[in-house]
Amino acid sequence: MKREQLTEKILDFKREAGWSWKHIAEEIGGMSPILVVGALLGQMRLPKALAEKAASLFDLSEAEKRMLGEVPLRGTPMPPTDPLIYRLYELVMVNGPALKALIEEEFGDGIMSAIDFDLTLDRLANAKGDRVQLVMSGKFLPYKYYGAEQGVPEYGFRED
Repeated sequence: MKREQLTEKILDFKREAGWSWKHIAEEIGGMSPILVVGALLGQMRLPKALAEKAASLFDLSEAEKRMLGEVPLRGTPMPPTDPLIYRLYELVMVNGPALKALIEEEFGDGIMSAIDFDLTLDRLANAKGDRVQLVMSGKFLPYKYYGAEQGVPEYGFRED
């Protein structure tokens, strides 16, 4: 079985059971619902204890349970074709240069981690139509200036 086939099996089971992602994430628990759903969709891995819960919930075989614990090949073809995912891509493409400039001005020469990272999603009621709130928090990782000579900073932290 390939990982995509396991995802389809999980989606079929979800559909037949009439479960919501919220219900599934609560049943499995243990970490952010975004990570749990991402793992079930094949983009993340589940730690053993959570893979065990998922396997029980979805009536998976031992091999399928182990597959949930494997590190997946992540990502989708670019640019994305799904309209919602494309809008997230567009958000980064349009706002990315400004965010990059502001992050570098505040922190220095580096990146925001997408590995040491928190992400939350909330629904905000609004009279003009409910709003999606995404909150991202990633660790700042400065570039290392390897081979730096004496007097030259070793890392790209902001210099005051």
